[in-house]
This record gives sequence, structure tokens and C-alpha cells, in this order.
Amino acid sequence: MIPLRDENPSLTTPFVTWFLVAANVVVFLVELGAGSDRAFVSQWAMIPARLTLAVRFGDEPITGPAITVLTSMFMHANWLHLLGNMWYLWIFGDNVEDRFGHFGFLLFYVAAGVVAATLHWATHADARVPTLGASGAIAGVLGAYLVAFPRARVVTLVPIVIVLRIITLPAVLVLGLWFVFQFLSGALTLGYGSQGGGVAWWAHIGGFAFGALVMLVASLVRPAPSRAWVE
Repeated sequence: MIPLRDENPSLTTPFVTWFLVAANVVVFLVELGAGSDRAFVSQWAMIPARLTLAVRFGDEPITGPAITVLTSMFMHANWLHLLGNMWYLWIFGDNVEDRFGHFGFLLFYVAAGVVAATLHWATHADARVPTLGASGAIAGVLGAYLVAFPRARVVTLVPIVIVLRIITLPAVLVLGLWFVFQFLSGALTLGYGSQGGGVAWWAHIGGFAFGALVMLVASLVRPAPSRAWVE
């Protein structure tokens, strides 16, 4: 299923969400400008094995590989990768930004990306394939959204047999199924860390769990004002 939009209007202007979308697009254009230069990707994308060597054996200063945990979350492999991630951020980011505030949302987004990348590294420590993409940070946004707005309605494109239908579903179902798929897919990759590649499932799992936990704590500390949902 593909979410098209949510029926959950934001209460403030989502400046940070817009900024993050723009930043990801700009970085991708820089990647395109680098063309086939693999050195650019190798320098700025996170390579788990490189980070592992720096931590365990001091093969190079840790600052080099460590900074890629941040830079990699603004890089993408292709246009489809970029558009898919930005689509989810555009739909769900504004409401989470409402909840955390502009600066708080920026800190949360970066922290979710770091946690996501760290879990991917922990489960694929010997992988030599560059890891890049905003999906770990955005998974954090999805986890936070599920906790804060489980009853929000999400207009979703759903394939039923060979027919595509547009159905409005609760966020808890749309995002809950998304997480279940990520978790099952990630479980199948355990034990294949040295053969890293493809989708960073554990980055998605880690980001989502982090986002859900942070929003749960935030909701207990500072409950959000009640909102009426149209069923």
C-alpha cells in the first residue's frame, strides 16, 4: 500500500520539514554532479566495515567514518529512492514537527537517523557496501506519528488482486503494517552482515522504534491537546 496523503492538517507551518526535503534534493543534485565518481560516494556514504575497522583497530581517525553517519542520511541512490523517502517525509513530517516544535523536530530527525544508522552498523558490521538514504530518519518520523496520531486517517492506494483502489485507513494500520514488513524482512537478513547490500531493513526498524519511544515519552511528559477525528 502507498499513502497518498493524511487527513490530519498541521497546526503550524512545517518549515523544518520543507528544509529537510530541500536539503535532500540539493545533496542529490550534488551527487548527480559528481557523476560516476565513486570516490564521492565512498567518502560521504556510511560503509559499515570502514567504521568497524576505525573503531576496533584505529586504521584511520574515527572522525572520518563517524561523520558519514550524518552525511549518508542526506544521500540517495537514485531519483526513485529520493522521491519515495521525501514523499513519506512530506506526508507525515509536518504533524510530528507540530508535536516537537521546529528545533525539537530537527534534533529528533537527526537523532533518529543516527540511531538507525548505528543499528544497521551493529547488524552488518562487516558490510562493504555503502549505506545511504534518509529512510532511517524518516522511519523515526513514522514511528513518532503512529504513537501521536494512531487514529489519523491516511488516504492510501491499495492493490486488491489486480485492481488499485484508494481507501482511507487509520494510521495505526498503515504504519503498523509498514513496520511489520520491515521487521520480518530485517529478521531474514540476520547472519548475512558481511554480504551487506540492498535495503537497510534494520536501519528502518531502529529508526521506527526510536521514534515511537521518543514520542511515547514526550506524550507522557507533555500530553498533546486532544483532537477530534473524523471517522
